[in-house]
Amino acid sequence: MKPFLIVLTVISALSFSNPAKDPTAPAGELVKLMNQSATDWNNGDLDAFMALYDTAATFMFSTGPVGLDKMRENYERGFFKDGKPLQQLRFEDLVVRPLGEDHALLTGKFILHGNDLPERKGIYTLIFVRRSSGWKILHDHSS
Repeated sequence: MKPFLIVLTVISALSFSNPAKDPTAPAGELVKLMNQSATDWNNGDLDAFMALYDTAATFMFSTGPVGLDKMRENYERGFFKDGKPLQQLRFEDLVVRPLGEDHALLTGKFILHGNDLPERKGIYTLIFVRRSSGWKILHDHSS
């Protein structure tokens, strides 16, 4: 009788439990989105680069968080000239940590290079949220 109870318990557990979602599932998708955003930047398409940000996104300045308008202003003023990026952008060391089903933390390094300017590097932490339109950056803390 005991083997029957064990089998019944296992079958019941499998029938009534929710299958676990793969916690690494968003990693490939988020890395692909980040690489596309670098391509958009390098092509001078700031609109496409900014489209990865959620409409409620914030960016951390030394004075505190700001919204999309200030973020875009910062990019246009400090990193673009005549609609073109001053330097090319690439990302390295991307690590994705799921924070539940609809949020993820992405850390990495950015490198701005080229155009006979000194290379600029920094690290960043992004919080992503899954919206009906796909993954979007909810918060950006780059330094």
